Amino acid sequence: MIAAWCWDLVEPYLKRNLVNRGVAHPTRREILAEFVRVWPELTATIGVQEPWAGTIRFKWLVRLSSGEMDPFLEDPTGWIGTQYGGGKFKMNLHHGMHFVNTRNFKPEGDPRWSDAPALDLDA
Repeated sequence: MIAAWCWDLVEPYLKRNLVNRGVAHPTRREILAEFVRVWPELTATIGVQEPWAGTIRFKWLVRLSSGEMDPFLEDPTGWIGTQYGGGKFKMNLHHGMHFVNTRNFKPEGDPRWSDAPALDLDA
């Protein structure tokens, strides 16, 4: 089961995939079948805005596979706050190398992310 907030981010991607494969008006069943197909390859990459050279950049902190996402999907703001503290966070969803969608989160609290190692996106 996927959280409703996340389904709203994934569904347009699923429909687009089906349309690109020649399904002009995907049914709910076809969309759900497409979800089952892509879910194992979905990842969520979470980063935080950090000041840098008079501007901001994203420090990417973690990439969650679909099998690791449940606690995050249940309460994304709470999960981020527990893991990394407060700040302005961005979550990017990808299906393999394809960008799916993004969402921002702003948990309250002290920023504990500054000591966390940055994710090596090239790994």
